[in-house]
Amino acid sequence: MEVAILPTPADCGRVVADVLAATVTGRSAGHRPTLGLATGSSPVLAYRELIRRHREEGLSFAGVRAFLLDEYVGLPPGHPESYRAVIRRELTSSVDFVDSDVDAPDGSAPDPLVAAREYEERLRQGGPVAVQLLGIGANGHIGFNEPGSSLSSVTRVKTLTEQTRRDNARFFERPEDVPRHVITQGLGTISRAQHLLLTATGARKAAAVAAAVEGPLTASCPASVLQLHPHATVVVDEAAAAMLERADYYRYTLQHKLPHQPY
Repeated sequence: MEVAILPTPADCGRVVADVLAATVTGRSAGHRPTLGLATGSSPVLAYRELIRRHREEGLSFAGVRAFLLDEYVGLPPGHPESYRAVIRRELTSSVDFVDSDVDAPDGSAPDPLVAAREYEERLRQGGPVAVQLLGIGANGHIGFNEPGSSLSSVTRVKTLTEQTRRDNARFFERPEDVPRHVITQGLGTISRAQHLLLTATGARKAAAVAAAVEGPLTASCPASVLQLHPHATVVVDEAAAAMLERADYYRYTLQHKLPHQPY
């Protein structure tokens, strides 16, 4: 695992955008890269940087396919806080992504359990995901894999903790409007991606980042599954890195990366 500690959230957004852009521009002839996209506050600055590069530098997402990490259960199609709507608003409608190339779980399906299984199958058929972008919850969840999730879990329906519902209430008119259930990629599903790229900023995420990076591998901190992955990168600002015991070493290794060595 590589941990990149950067001065500001804007620096984190730039580095995350670098990794995603390199995946898109480095495609070989005839190859259709697949990205795993996350919603929430952590990726927003990276998405804004990608939009800037599209508009000012010609970065193109034409032919790229994307899968979303998760979706609320029970929101009607087109609801502004459905994650399909959010990712369109924050990224894909502002670049040259084709809507049909962005796949997400169907949270409005009559049977969410069936919808979860169908999404898992589409992920298996459409993979591998080249880079899976991740945020982290204050309780250590990635996707919506709450503490206690199996480290080998696949896409399924999960019940959100009250903490997670409170954290997400700011996006809804009333706290009681936050759904209790989601369809989320499992930790095993996420781990099939070739590169896991987690980003977090702010002091509120410091404890979760420390547990994920330096704590034990445990279902009590779902993000600790990154420790098992052969290519995982954690990009954090100084505030989110405040509780890392080996922070000085991470800064040292970042400073002494080989020329052109990727994240």
